Parts: sequence; structure tokens; C-alpha cells
Amino acid sequence: MRTILLTLIILFAFGCNNAEITITQNKSGVQDGFNYELWHDFGDVSMTLTGNGTFTCEWDNINNVLFRTGKKFNETQTHSELGDIFITYAADYRPIGNSYLCVYGWTVDPLVEYYVVESWGTWRPPGSEPIGIIEVDGGTYEIYETLRVEMPSIVGDTTFPQYWSVRTDKKASGTISVSEHFKAWEELGLKLGKMYEVAFCVEGFQSRGNGKCTRTYINRWE
Repeated sequence: MRTILLTLIILFAFGCNNAEITITQNKSGVQDGFNYELWHDFGDVSMTLTGNGTFTCEWDNINNVLFRTGKKFNETQTHSELGDIFITYAADYRPIGNSYLCVYGWTVDPLVEYYVVESWGTWRPPGSEPIGIIEVDGGTYEIYETLRVEMPSIVGDTTFPQYWSVRTDKKASGTISVSEHFKAWEELGLKLGKMYEVAFCVEGFQSRGNGKCTRTYINRWE
């Protein structure tokens, strides 16, 4: 099996000296081999891309916003066909209110939105009862399934499930063995489809916050 390694070393700090491209409206693209995307429904947001996957992010007066960099796929392969996926990161994460520091992405056929949450703001998502537990990367994650009804997605407003792994304690650096979460979900009957995206993400929900990325590094993707 072809092995895919995604290593993102992400450090949120104050100060960044690289060339900057600032986005204040919804936009996606590719910079230095990283897919990036800013999405929000309304409010004041800013994402500044500073090269090699680094970015700053600020948000205020929002309902929902996602800032992310990572890898988008062509929707033809499952995670097991792609191989092992993991992310290594370090973050100084400063939300004021509801927010998530997470791995984020989608699959298609079936359409699924997923999260591996490392830290959060004032509210620990998703607010439902766990259906399982996974012990991985030196921590305990509770597994959840929720349903979004006629809500925004990568294919427009529709109904789709969300799968979650949420750490029982907050973490701001280390390794996230993404494939292990995928396997644990499938063992619980949570079906995943063809991969659309794996990204490291800061999400804000009815909150405000900021951070600055000084380093993001993809070790190998082959």
C-alpha cells in the first residue's frame, strides 16, 4: 500500500515575517503545495497566508468561520486506499468564546463532515452523548455522531452526518493519528466515503479570537 504522510507543524504565535496575502472573504486555493480555505457565513474575518502553509487568523462578530490549510483530494479514493495519514502540530490557540482547534474534512459517497478536536473554547463540542472511545496519541478521545439538517456543505445546503473525536483534555501540540480515528469510527458503523479533504483547522462559532502561524511544514506526500 502506498503510504501517505502529512506532517503539519503549526505554531500560532505573534509575529510573522513572510510575504503576505490577506483574505477577508470566502476563498479557497493553493499556495506552496497547501490547499487553503476561508469560509464564513457572516461577520468580520481575516486570514493572512504567509507562505508554506502558514497563516494568521482573526474573527469577530461571526456566526461560523473556518480557517484551514491541508490537502484536498480528487474524491476517488478512501482513506485506506490513500494510506496512513497523520498530522504533527504545535499551536498557541486563543479563542474568546466557542471555537475548535481540530483536524477537519469531508468525504463524499457518503457525504460526511468530520472533526478530530484537540482543543476548544468555552464549550466542548458537540454537546451530545458519546458512542465510543479511542485511546490514541497519549490521550482519550470520545466519539460522537451528530446530524446536520439542510445546512451548508461542500455540495450546497443539504442533510449530512458529522463524525467527531474529541479529546477529554485540551492539547496544543503533538501528533494526531488521523487514520486511527477513521478506523475507530468505521468499527462503530460510521461509514466514510471517498476522501475530499484533510486539513488543520481553527473554527469559530459565535465568538471572537485570533492567532498567528509562524511555521507549517508538509514533510512528505507521495
